[in-house]
Amino acid sequence: MKRRHFIRNSAGVAAGLATLNPFPYHLFAGTTKKYASDKIMLGNTGIEVSRLAMGTGTHGVNKSSNQTRKLGIKGVADLMEAALDNGVFFWDSADQYGTHPHLKEALKRIPREKVVILTKTHATTEKEMKADLDRFRREIGTDYMDIMLLHCMMDSNWPTQKRGAMDVLSIAREEGLIKAHGVSCHTLGALKAATDSDWVQVDLARINPDGARMDADVPTVVKELKKMKAQGKGIIGMKIFGGGQLQGKPDECLQYALGQDFVDCFTIGQESQGQMTDLVKRIPSASVRG
Repeated sequence: MKRRHFIRNSAGVAAGLATLNPFPYHLFAGTTKKYASDKIMLGNTGIEVSRLAMGTGTHGVNKSSNQTRKLGIKGVADLMEAALDNGVFFWDSADQYGTHPHLKEALKRIPREKVVILTKTHATTEKEMKADLDRFRREIGTDYMDIMLLHCMMDSNWPTQKRGAMDVLSIAREEGLIKAHGVSCHTLGALKAATDSDWVQVDLARINPDGARMDADVPTVVKELKKMKAQGKGIIGMKIFGGGQLQGKPDECLQYALGQDFVDCFTIGQESQGQMTDLVKRIPSASVRG
């Protein structure tokens, strides 16, 4: 590779790779294979998760998602069970996706302690958060939640607006009703507020090599996530395939995510057992491709 081309590609790593073609595999190639089933400690939370999380909210709105619409309660439960058989034990859910009953069905077959459950709330006030916490546990059929996130923060002032809900979750963690709390962000201002917040233990962050559907350009987002990682916050990547915009480049997107040491793990929405097993097979090869 010519020096000028290498420098341009190296700059592209910092700038987020303005294009994925050609993708500089050598810049992200690891020396040891990584697997979807790898057990990863999520920041300083003390929670161990699988590297890949089972996302259940593809096009998730109005308490529905592709998973619920296509698979139904039994189908999603079947998918979760198959994932566990492949060592993937991290479940990503949300009230917005309507997938709590689907997880409840899966827990009829799977011991609760075998899986890590993340869900998300739109609660703002103390009253709303208390109600959601009780309802979510009933809907999923569990006494506790591993991770509870404030869903889709867009306002940079969310730590003030959501103070009531945050206080309830802090108490819930002390009482053992949840193990960790945090946010998912959908603007740069909200992401920076998450970096600055001592309350945030886990951040669900949009990250991919082309900046597709991210909070800002890639280097800006990377800078914030590195700060969070240095603070001991758990970082879960999402929009790994750019919300579908980069689905034609799965190996490139996987290798990019796997090559970021500030990303603990990542969630990808899987709509069939075929998609799940394909990801499980792709991840090891993508992690070392040079």
